[in-house]
Amino acid sequence: MDQTPGYMYGDRRLVQSPVSLEDLAKLKATVLWSDKDHALLKRAGEVLVPRADRVLDVWYGFVGSLDHLLVSFSDPHGNPNADYLAAVRRRFAAWIADLCAREYDQEWLDYQNEIALRHTVAKKNETDGVDSTSEIHLRYVVAFIVPLTMTIRPFLAEEISDQDELDAVYHAWLKAVTLTATLWAQPYSPSW
Repeated sequence: MDQTPGYMYGDRRLVQSPVSLEDLAKLKATVLWSDKDHALLKRAGEVLVPRADRVLDVWYGFVGSLDHLLVSFSDPHGNPNADYLAAVRRRFAAWIADLCAREYDQEWLDYQNEIALRHTVAKKNETDGVDSTSEIHLRYVVAFIVPLTMTIRPFLAEEISDQDELDAVYHAWLKAVTLTATLWAQPYSPSW
C-alpha cells in the first residue's frame, strides 16, 4: 500500500486531526461500537482485501453511472480523468485494508483527517495535481455510506456462510464506514 501515490498513512507530515481521541470514543459509542468490532473488521478484511478490485469495480460502476458523482473526477469540460480515477482507486483499495486492519488511534485519525480534507476545497485535486471540481459535496460523502455498505454483503457472503457471523461482520463494516464518513464530514462544518 505504501507504494500507492498519495497514500500517506503514518506520514509525520500529516497535520493532527482536530478530532480528539475522546471525540472518537464518543462517535464509536454513537454508532454502537463494541469490543468485538475490530476482530469482526479483521475478518471482513480477510474477505474483502483479496477481492478489492472486484469491490472497486462495483463502486466505480456506480459512480460512473451517475453524472453528479462522476463530475468530481472530471475536467472542467466534464470529461472523466482516467488517471485521476485510477489514482483514487488505488487509495480506495488502501482504505478498505486500513478500515479493516488498522487500530483506530491518533495515527488513524490523522489520516482520516487528510482524506477528509481531500474531499474539500482545502485539498481536493492537490494530491494528484488535477483540474477538477473544487470539492466533493458533503451530501454525497454522507449518502455514499449506503452503496459502500449495501454492496459489500454479497462479497462477504462468498466466504462467510454462517448467517450470524455474516450479519456481525456486515454490521461492523457499516459502523466503520459510518464512522469514517462522519470523520470526513468534519472539515465541512465548524459546528461538527
